[in-house]
This record gives sequence, C-alpha cells and structure tokens, in this order.
Amino acid sequence: MIRFSLNGKTLEADTSPNTTLLDFLRQEQRLTGTKEGCAEGDCGACTVALLDPDAVGGPAWRAINSCLTLLPMVNGRTLVTVEGLSDGETLHPAQQAVVERLGSQCGYCTPGVVMSLFESCYRDDAASEAAQSDQMCGNLCRCTGYRPIQDAAKDVAGCRPADRFAAALVPAVTDPSGAWTRGDESWSMPDDWSVFFDAVEQEEAQIVCGATDLGLQVTQRGVRFSTLVSVESLPGLRDLHVDGDVVHIGAAVPLTDLERFAAEELPVVARMLRFFGSRQIKHRATLGGNLCNASPIGDMAPVMLALDATLVLRSRAGERELPIREFFLGYRQTALAAGEVVAAIRVRKPGPSARVGAYKVSRRREMDISAVALGAWVEVSDGLVIAARLGFGGMAATPKRASALEAALVGQPWTIDAVERLIGHLDEDFQPLSDHRGSAWYRQTVAKNLVRGFVEETEHASFQALPDRPLSTIVQVSK
Repeated sequence: MIRFSLNGKTLEADTSPNTTLLDFLRQEQRLTGTKEGCAEGDCGACTVALLDPDAVGGPAWRAINSCLTLLPMVNGRTLVTVEGLSDGETLHPAQQAVVERLGSQCGYCTPGVVMSLFESCYRDDAASEAAQSDQMCGNLCRCTGYRPIQDAAKDVAGCRPADRFAAALVPAVTDPSGAWTRGDESWSMPDDWSVFFDAVEQEEAQIVCGATDLGLQVTQRGVRFSTLVSVESLPGLRDLHVDGDVVHIGAAVPLTDLERFAAEELPVVARMLRFFGSRQIKHRATLGGNLCNASPIGDMAPVMLALDATLVLRSRAGERELPIREFFLGYRQTALAAGEVVAAIRVRKPGPSARVGAYKVSRRREMDISAVALGAWVEVSDGLVIAARLGFGGMAATPKRASALEAALVGQPWTIDAVERLIGHLDEDFQPLSDHRGSAWYRQTVAKNLVRGFVEETEHASFQALPDRPLSTIVQVSK
C-alpha cells in the first residue's frame, strides 16, 4: 500500500508498481490539470512539486516530471499539483504572475509552467536571469513566445511567500521505504543493505532510483517490470562531502544537489551539469544512474573519465573500488557483477597544474542528447604536458578515452600550434558511426574542434567557467 500526502490530504493507493504518477493523478484522482504532452520528460506539461527533505541546503520543493515518476516513488512524501496551490479564491503568486504577465494562451502547458514557477518561489539561488532560465528550460510552450513566462519568472523568483508551503520547509523525519506486491508485480525500497541484497537476488529484479531513463521503458515501450527494487532509501547513497582533496559523491545524490555542491568543490562537473537536462530531470536523475546506464552518449561519463574517478561498488560480500576506465565493457555493458551496485563515486580535485574542461554538443542547447561530449584534463609543467586524459562520448560503443592522442600530447607544449600538429591522432582512437544525430565525419570533426577549443580556453588558465547568461536568443540590454 502506497501512502503519501497530496494537496494537503493523506492518500492510500493500492495499484501496480508500474503505474506512473501522472496516470494516477489523472485517472484515479481526476486531477487533470497535470497534462501529458510527451510522456518522456521533455515538455514539462506533467510537472508537479515534491517536497525533498534531504536536499543539500535543507528541505526544498522540487518540480519533477510526473510522467517518469513511478507512483511508489512518492511513498511517504508530500506532493502538490496545480489544483492545490490556491488558498480559496486567492491565487498562489506563481499563478498570479502568469495571469498578470499574460503567460498563457492555449493553456495546455500552463499548469506545468506554474509548477516550475512554484518551485522558483521558494529557491534562495534563483536571483539571476540565467538561473530563472534554467528553472524554466524544461517547460515547452508553443504559444507565448516565452517572454511573458520569463517575465513571470522574474516576478516570483525567490519571493518565498509566508504560506503553508514555506512552513513545510522544515527538517522532518520521513520514511519512504516499504515493499508490497500486487498481482505478479512487486516493488521494494529497502532501507537496509541486507534486505536490499535479498531483493535483488530475485529473478528479473530491476534496480531503480530516479527512473528518468527506466521510466521511458514504461511510457514509451509499455514494459511492465515484475520486480522493481529501489536504492533511494539505502544508507549512505546520498552522502556528499569532501575528504581532503577527494570529493565523495553518493550514487543516489540528485544531480541538482551535485550541481550546486560542485559549483564550489568541482566546477568542471557543474559546468557539464548545467546543460545535462532540465531541473525536473536533474531533481530525480543521479550520477550513479547515469554511469550505470552505460550509454555511449551519457553526459557525465566523459567528465568522470577525464577526472579518473573511482567507483565504489558494493555487494553482499563487501565493497571494492574500480577505476572508471575499467567500468564500461561494451555497449550498455558494465563491470558490475551480479548483485552488485555502485554505492559512490570518488573524484580527486584537479591540482594547481591541471587544466580541465567539459563540453557538450547537441542540436538543442537544453534538454537534448549529446552528439559528442568531451571531458578533458591535462597536467602541465613548465609549459609541457606531463599527463593527459580526454574522455569522449558519442564516438564509440562506450564512453572512451582518446589514448593515442593522450600519449602523443605528453612531452609537447600546451599550445594550439602543438596540438594542431597532433590532432590527427584522434583518427586512431575513434571511427564513429553515422546516425540521426550526426554523421561519422561530423562527429570526428566536432571532436577535434572540441580539443582545439579546450586548448584555446586553458592555454593560459586552468579552467574557464561558463558565462552566467540566460538561454534566450534575444537578450534585452539596458542602456
């Protein structure tokens, strides 16, 4: 039995673990303000808000895609939809801003837009126009041209009204763990490692956390998983801290938490996460999930390869550490043994002689799968390269380092002229395929250009942060 709070009321539900939150809201609760647009996390029409008591910086309201959230994932949680925002006839500031700024025309996208604005109201880090654009990038609207929505976002960002939603942002003990079976389908979210290992030993057990990828199997392919086992409540998987010069990242830390933490502690990771996806996606997606997905175009693997990350793998037998360069074995294949999971990722901070960068090339700047991605790290001493790691995505069946080019760079000056003479070694490292995201020629050309760009950025500086700018093509400049 699933038990959670919805719009101030406690609900109990006994339904298939494969039911999406979106379907439950619309079909079981008749809360049809939450819309289905794409059913794959791209449009934001299905956005609702979930109270996360464990967010970095304290409890936070988080906009999430209900189309990719399986109903058991909100067990023990507090949830709000667009129907639960107003206080009688008084609109919530997020709703009022859309009305006053004329941010709705056909109205289909509007509830999702409002829910993203709702989250923005209670953020303490949304003052900049870039942060407001990032807040809204997961909500598509084909009618308003976005200007009225941007204006509404400016109006409400960080306003934090003294209401019942602000009052809910206090530390509290919640327990989302649980297990139940309905028919031949079962769900469990253990909060004990031994119970977890018992669960994953079951036949056809499928491990899940945020479901931003697994949810697509349900919504797009009609898959019905017989045994779902969540890692979300396991002890230690949301740990996020620095030990000396090593950053410890729990495998189940939401990427929004990691992005905020990494801005100070590991800026190159924050740079890649900026364009990883929308906040709705990053609120649920995790670094552990992105790596275990083992997609050749996963955004975080190239950065982790460049940083020479170490994966902490846990099984009933205990823990072992594995360099990430040994983790990807083949297309969507990893070195995980049966009954083993990634518990944490450990990354050593780049030293003062290191140059680092992260790059993603896709058809859209936001909310798109990369055609080519690069994570880059070189160590330079007296103007010469003494070590190099260049991790690429989109260039092979797995995320992969450019070993031939790395070897050629060692002992050479870190200058654009020197790299230009050596860039042809990339042809030895990769023979990419052509697909709908780019031809083999395009990928090889872009990969070389990314290396050139990395040199241009870091020839005289260790790292270049992305400029803090909004996403709109046309930016108003005050005179």
